Amino acid sequence: MTDTPDRDERHLARMLRKKAVIDERIANSPNECGLLLVLTGNGKGKSSSAFGMLARSMGHGMQCGVVQFIKGRNSTGEELFFRRFPEQVRFHVMGEGFTWETQDRQRDIAAAEAAWAVSQELLRDPSIGLVVLDELNIALKHGYLDLDQVLSDLQARPAMQHVVVTGRGAKPEMIELADTVTEMGMIKHAFQAGIKAQKGVEL
Repeated sequence: MTDTPDRDERHLARMLRKKAVIDERIANSPNECGLLLVLTGNGKGKSSSAFGMLARSMGHGMQCGVVQFIKGRNSTGEELFFRRFPEQVRFHVMGEGFTWETQDRQRDIAAAEAAWAVSQELLRDPSIGLVVLDELNIALKHGYLDLDQVLSDLQARPAMQHVVVTGRGAKPEMIELADTVTEMGMIKHAFQAGIKAQKGVEL
């Protein structure tokens, strides 16, 4: 498409109108508070997004905590990286591995309960600005934890503490409680073509 002065003027007019709308919305949203973010859905990227927010929070000098509920049998790149900053991140890998690998429901329940006990400590600490509860949705989906207790603990956390919950199959009650919910949709995945999980992308 050929650029013309008239097209440039129309673009400028649209952007000026858009800026006015966005500036007004920002001016009418002055509040700050701790947010509960839920990342769910069958697509790739839920934990990746959460760890991106972890890096962002660290960049602002915030103290952070991570509890991984399912992953744990093998080290991941994010664990290896964030453990380099023990003075800023409390990183807890509490899972026994994916449910199809453990094949022991009682063992999975015990691991989830131990992970939630650690999560409660983080959720009660006002010095921690961000808590990542990785794959918590999976633990709730399988009934490993009491949903009402989890929701109650999330609601009782310090007023300025942010929490990111990941995992497919988020419970409706978790979605209702959350401030921001993102559903990752899968359009295409390399695994469907016989390509295994690889370091730096999935691991």
